[in-house]
Amino acid sequence: MRLAHIRSDIPGEMNATLRRLAEARAAEGARVVGAVQINRRPVEDGPSDMDLRLLPDGPELRISQSLGPGSSGCRLDPERLEIAVHECETRLAAGADLLIVNKFGGHEAEGRGFRGLIGTALAEGIPVVVGVTEGSIGDYLAFSDGIGEELPCDLDRLLAWTRG
Repeated sequence: MRLAHIRSDIPGEMNATLRRLAEARAAEGARVVGAVQINRRPVEDGPSDMDLRLLPDGPELRISQSLGPGSSGCRLDPERLEIAVHECETRLAAGADLLIVNKFGGHEAEGRGFRGLIGTALAEGIPVVVGVTEGSIGDYLAFSDGIGEELPCDLDRLLAWTRG
């Protein structure tokens, strides 16, 4: 089983690195499935909209929801996330060389989201690269139970590992 995760303190770096990894491996002919996150800020001072681009070729799905002015709750739309997960499951079943998951977050920590897909890919011998935020690292490490490794948020290192 080959499982790796990346982290970054620089806003947007983890998402951009995973997107570039997906593009580079696909250009080499690898069958890349999963999802990468694209944040778009429709209003300069407002929160970003969170979209997932499903790999390898789309579509993009908005996974955030508007909670209204002044709200501070979680903006993730769990129904839209599960739609993305289901589509990625279908694509993985059709064959894959690499699974990329934009983020192991609260839903995955609770047994939902991409958690099952990560397990399926590992059971099938498909390498998995996952983005992990500082707030979720403890839950991720408990989930991975020592089988994964942390890699730097560096495209060249990720390319070497995924080719491995």
